[in-house]
Amino acid sequence: MNELVLRASGIRKSFRSGEKRIEVLRGVDLELRRGESLSIRGSSGSGKTTLIHILAGLDSGDEGTLFWEEEPVRAGLRGKLAKKRATFIGMVFQSFYLIPELKALDNVLMTARIAGLPLGPARERARDLLTRVGLGERIDHLPTQLSGGEMQRVAVARALMNRPQVILADEPTGNLDEITAEGIMDLLLRICSEEKTSLVLVTHNRIHAERTSHQAELHLGLLR
Repeated sequence: MNELVLRASGIRKSFRSGEKRIEVLRGVDLELRRGESLSIRGSSGSGKTTLIHILAGLDSGDEGTLFWEEEPVRAGLRGKLAKKRATFIGMVFQSFYLIPELKALDNVLMTARIAGLPLGPARERARDLLTRVGLGERIDHLPTQLSGGEMQRVAVARALMNRPQVILADEPTGNLDEITAEGIMDLLLRICSEEKTSLVLVTHNRIHAERTSHQAELHLGLLR
């Protein structure tokens, strides 16, 4: 049996709005094994992005425990947590978040620099990934010279740069037209499969959600 790479147990999270406290997550449990893909759907405001941020260690729950490879993630250990995140988690967002002054190759390399990886092998890895996402001829282009779909392909390559165990993709096709979105989904699922990387996909798109090996819905603060 494949080992667990990501596990959340009893995650609760609330926010204060005026005098009210709104409970967004009410005890979320989640398990993801190596190579598996999980889609999470839910209405706007259901807490999907909050959950993704907690799974990434960017935020912490009020209660519950998050595990990366069965090691509890402790929010207080910020330096250690950031170092682990740099090689354990890759993230793809609805907005591409590319650095406009950097060429495609350097945008992908940025995560390797943050993780302190040797730049020689990292540069070769970045070139290979950009070729695999169909941008072998565009590595020296700035984001402003790329289409929306091409920018998201750079973002996918960047997320995979450090060979993470888990990709967290938060509405990665939300800013793309239908045909381009299908291409990005094909790419994301194919490369995650090739790299044996687990995937958590947050999406409103039912068809995209059904392409993952497991599906869930976040409703009333619980995954079901």
